[in-house]
Amino acid sequence: MPTPAPPIPAAPPSGATEHCRDVTRQHSQTFYLGSQFFPLRERRAVWAVYAACREGDDCVDERTGKDAEQALAAWWDRVQAAYAGRPAPDPISQALAWAVAHWPVPLSAFEELHEGLRTDLQAHPYRNMDDLILYCRRVAGVVGFMVAPICGYRGGERTLYAALRLGQAMQLTNILRDVGEDLERGRVYLPDTLLREYGVTRPMLERGHVTPEYRALMRHLSALARDWYAEGRMGIPCLNGSARLAVQTAARSYEGILDDLARGDFDNFRRRAHVSGTRKLLMLPQAWWELRLAGSVGV
Repeated sequence: MPTPAPPIPAAPPSGATEHCRDVTRQHSQTFYLGSQFFPLRERRAVWAVYAACREGDDCVDERTGKDAEQALAAWWDRVQAAYAGRPAPDPISQALAWAVAHWPVPLSAFEELHEGLRTDLQAHPYRNMDDLILYCRRVAGVVGFMVAPICGYRGGERTLYAALRLGQAMQLTNILRDVGEDLERGRVYLPDTLLREYGVTRPMLERGHVTPEYRALMRHLSALARDWYAEGRMGIPCLNGSARLAVQTAARSYEGILDDLARGDFDNFRRRAHVSGTRKLLMLPQAWWELRLAGSVGV
């Protein structure tokens, strides 16, 4: 018989969640800002989940070829070991094992994330919108499935679908922000069918030409992302307590990237759309007021 896994402590491992906090703050100021509205214990679990996802993402974004494949495989082994209660000694594995032992974060969500990250290693073609939607689901939408159990929620599958949509909206926002950066990695996430429909070619993208046709394409996909944000926000009042303001704040801040992209005339080749820290703070009253109108501020 296999030796049983050691019990997971009630408190997070010393220093592990603080490391995950620092990873979150370094890589996503928006996610970090939203996390501040969670109670401390849930906040630490959210940091652990974010850091584990980020670590997988870095495997395919910061490495190439065989090195990236091996790094991603090792990351997936660590995730599975954390779920089995036998985490590797690194702080992210330790924190993730603690989080998934205390909240029902589904391993299937990490499985989908793993599949999505594998497509980045395979130079997967995006022929149509179905390909893009599936990618957005796998690499970000399923993060909603990870965070919702930590938040606590009512509404069952309807709320989980809204969480999925919110994650997809954020990933599509990333794609629109990072067209130029992704091209440098040899990646184009814009579907072939849409490129043809709007008269945009791969050589035009590689030259960084912001043509009227390209702006029209960006407006089309920005509108789709906003539709997904609207669908995702429908589930926020179903979250428990202060998680509502946490998620609402992150969503509003992330959607603000689309506003900055439009202000920059959709030039995502020479500038990176962003939302400043000051602007994010100014969005807090709006986020709070929207939840109040929905009758569910939760704090």
